[in-house]
Amino acid sequence: MDSFGGVRHLLLSYVLMNAVLSTTQTKEEVILDMKAAGGELGWLTWRMDQADKSGWEVVQRTLNGSQFYTYSVCNVGEREQDNWLRTTFIQRRPAASRVFVEIQFIVRDCNSFGGASLTCKETFNLYTCESDADVGTTFRKGQFRKVATIAPDEITNRNDLRINTETRVVESLSRKGFYLAFQDIGACVAILSVRVYYKTCAATVKSLASFPETVAGGENQALREVSGACVDNAGSEDLPRIYCTVDGEWVVPVGQCQCNPGYEEVEEACQECRPGFFKATASGDKCAPCPANTHAPSSGASSCTCASGFFRAPNDPPTGPCSGLPSAPKDLVATTTQHSAGRLVLSWSPPEDTGGRTDITYSVECQRCEGTVCQACGEKIRYEPGNAGLSDTRVTVSDLDSHLNYTFTVEARSGVSALAGQATPRSNRPPSAATLTTSLHYTDPPKITSVRLVERTPNSLSLSWDVSPQPRAQSRPVRYQLNYRKKDENVAMTTYVVHVLEKNFVQIGDLSPGTAYLFKVQAFGGDGSPGGSSVEEQFETLPEGLTPNNNAVIFGAAVGGAAMLFIVIAVLFLCRRKRNSHARQGPEDTYFSSSEQLKPLKTYVDPHTYEDPNIAVLKFATEIHPSHITKQKVIGAGEFGEVYRGILKAPGRKEVAVAIKTLKPGYTEKQRQDFLGEASIMGQFAHQNIIRLEGVVTKFKHAMIVTEYMENGALDRYLRDHDGEFSSFQLVGMLRGIAAGMKYLSEMSYVHRDLAARNILVNTTLECKVSDFGLSRVLEDDPEGTYTTSGGKIPIRWTAPEAIAYRKFTSASDVWSFGIVIWEVMAFGERPYWDMSNHEVMKAINEAFRLPAPMDCPSAVYQLMLQCWLQDRSKRPRFGDIVSLIDKLLRSPDSLKAIADFDPRVSIRLPSTSGSDGSPFRSVSEWLESIKMSQYSENFTCAGVVTMDQVLQMKNEDIKNIGVRLPGHLKRIAYSILGLKDQTSTLSVFAV
Repeated sequence: MDSFGGVRHLLLSYVLMNAVLSTTQTKEEVILDMKAAGGELGWLTWRMDQADKSGWEVVQRTLNGSQFYTYSVCNVGEREQDNWLRTTFIQRRPAASRVFVEIQFIVRDCNSFGGASLTCKETFNLYTCESDADVGTTFRKGQFRKVATIAPDEITNRNDLRINTETRVVESLSRKGFYLAFQDIGACVAILSVRVYYKTCAATVKSLASFPETVAGGENQALREVSGACVDNAGSEDLPRIYCTVDGEWVVPVGQCQCNPGYEEVEEACQECRPGFFKATASGDKCAPCPANTHAPSSGASSCTCASGFFRAPNDPPTGPCSGLPSAPKDLVATTTQHSAGRLVLSWSPPEDTGGRTDITYSVECQRCEGTVCQACGEKIRYEPGNAGLSDTRVTVSDLDSHLNYTFTVEARSGVSALAGQATPRSNRPPSAATLTTSLHYTDPPKITSVRLVERTPNSLSLSWDVSPQPRAQSRPVRYQLNYRKKDENVAMTTYVVHVLEKNFVQIGDLSPGTAYLFKVQAFGGDGSPGGSSVEEQFETLPEGLTPNNNAVIFGAAVGGAAMLFIVIAVLFLCRRKRNSHARQGPEDTYFSSSEQLKPLKTYVDPHTYEDPNIAVLKFATEIHPSHITKQKVIGAGEFGEVYRGILKAPGRKEVAVAIKTLKPGYTEKQRQDFLGEASIMGQFAHQNIIRLEGVVTKFKHAMIVTEYMENGALDRYLRDHDGEFSSFQLVGMLRGIAAGMKYLSEMSYVHRDLAARNILVNTTLECKVSDFGLSRVLEDDPEGTYTTSGGKIPIRWTAPEAIAYRKFTSASDVWSFGIVIWEVMAFGERPYWDMSNHEVMKAINEAFRLPAPMDCPSAVYQLMLQCWLQDRSKRPRFGDIVSLIDKLLRSPDSLKAIADFDPRVSIRLPSTSGSDGSPFRSVSEWLESIKMSQYSENFTCAGVVTMDQVLQMKNEDIKNIGVRLPGHLKRIAYSILGLKDQTSTLSVFAV
């Protein structure tokens, strides 16, 4: 027989390749490398008996003076092979509880051995054994536990070298070291390289925090929390932390460090600000140039000092520019008024140079002079609105005395004036004081103070008027100009009659009886300067036939009519006020609104339509004070930060358990808006099967989203953890809640776009609620409206074909996704389409393939799935129809007893009777691993079921007797055996 000769001569070809795979990968710590050893490894070989039969052998080759060793075995002609190859003791790093074993090997094609192919195998097994000390050459087979069956992807023929590389994980290591062992049961195999390594998260600096190299966690600790330290010249309010994943990747840094004042971030380090630059606070900002009129003479400045002659006001930010003094105001003008005695208006223009400030104010000072004696005006005059702290360039001065000299000084001040000494007395002010002075001799012009009716007849009116007092020294008398006109609003032209008088009374005749006239009187000074005029007054002549004695009668009638008119007006006012009180009541007044007005909106509003996303959050979500929230335990790590379980205790409400999503420090404004966007969506929904938003924290440093706490977590994981523990009736009850939530969303014109069991949450009463609205979008007004995405990932396995092909999402595409959710629930969290790639899934769906019924799935439920998966979306049921159908099934439990056909060869998805190359399974453990039931390998071995022939003879009772108790696991194994028998019969027919 050709033993392994047909392969050995090919080993040199492998050596010449020098390296099939790179042995150095980032974040990997190698603790055993067969190729790198470059010499005899001294591995222990052991055969099942002591007969003179060859087992594992070492093969040596030399290339360019270097030695290469491989191990091989090829006893395909012998029955009952049990050949072992054990490594030397491998020391384990204490934190490395999970290691990877990478094997490069060659397996010879059994068909090339002719008659020996009946006993030939094409797989071998990997075992491990832990120990606290090296046991030397002592070898006990029973101490080893199986890790995996190693099968080649490619088989080597006589002249065609096919090298395979497989990597297996050894979990839960806890002792000081371990051995690896390779068991041959009749294959022709050569091991070319064995490399053992564990993954680490490499030492790194993220967000100015340094984290040490950390060994990646194992299956019991998927995320390993690591504390770090801020780099030099940086600090953080919270201890920097980060998580190391099982794949050696750093994720979700928490507690971002920031450079201290006077330092800026440069390539993950904090560097001093250059001269002329500064940074005032610990932040992620860059150093900024010193503002105007300041300087920073040295590096590392946290502030900039004011240049000479410039100042900062007490309320100015220390990071702002420094200001100079304002110049004096311009163009001071004093203007007298015609209608008010002893009154004038001062006005001026702002200073040309404000010193770089906007807080310019003005103050006014007054001096009065009589002859050569001058003194402060003091309280003798009044200013409106005042004489100090004025922001307007105008002030009214009143109570002035006529024929005195007044001097007014206006001073401009700013927030830095006091710092420059401008608060000193006037005599001590520097020449640069911002003042402007004007002097004037004030003479109060004559002004008409009142006009009154003296007497009236049907044809005449007698009037008199008063004038303001004039100085005694005035030589020329005051003159008056009287204008009057008939009051007639219907004429196109108004005619005035003008009289110039030197006395303050007049009688005007030739007037019409019973007619109203309008009078206006203006005074003129002795020098002819115009003075103040009266307002236009109305007086009326008596009607024809009346004399002045009739006035009392007329007056009494007028008073009575006025009283009646007042009563009517009062009643009308009260009625109108009552009507207005009702009109003012708006739809937002919840205390007075009708029940119809209080109904919630029936249409979802997309928060992205708001120009300011913060407004959407405030509109749809309740603000919670962080003091009402207590964090208890981290339950996950999201995209934006950690997720906690906690307690919400709001005033007036009892304590409730909540889930708290946090936003990690150092976020950008866009990250904050994206983080709170989901809250703006959830806040619009109120349904028992939609996750409830308790509120948000947006007005404080750490933003949070608070939702109700669902104790059992995501539906898919919960079902996998309780495989087979629920009846079909219970599972359909869960589906009813999901369908009801989706019906509510569809009635709100809302498309979820990511409906899957992973996005359904479960509480302690098994009530299911729809969550995760990150991909959701609003429909258009058209019931058939769609949302077209602009790109991005689509969950292929859950998405309708039209949504994949055209990015068109409707409630009908959500119905397709709901059909996938039904399958997930009835299959206890199985992955849809199993291990098929996304490309294979799309191709299969387009070729009319649909997922088969899960085990024990009621026929009525599977028919509902198929209806949800109709290619024509218009023919799929609506969520309202789905809720009605599920209610009908729950009201008639007998309808769930008819079970849909189940094909284990399709439903289990892995070949029931063959390995990856189509050949029969070589061992019971290999078969169990293929159906994901490898945890029962020891049960089968202890029961003496060690061959596939024995497996084919087992019945349900036999499976129970070996310790398989979970109903779901029992059915999976039983259905797989059924498939084994079916396919074995088929293979027998082909063999004939």
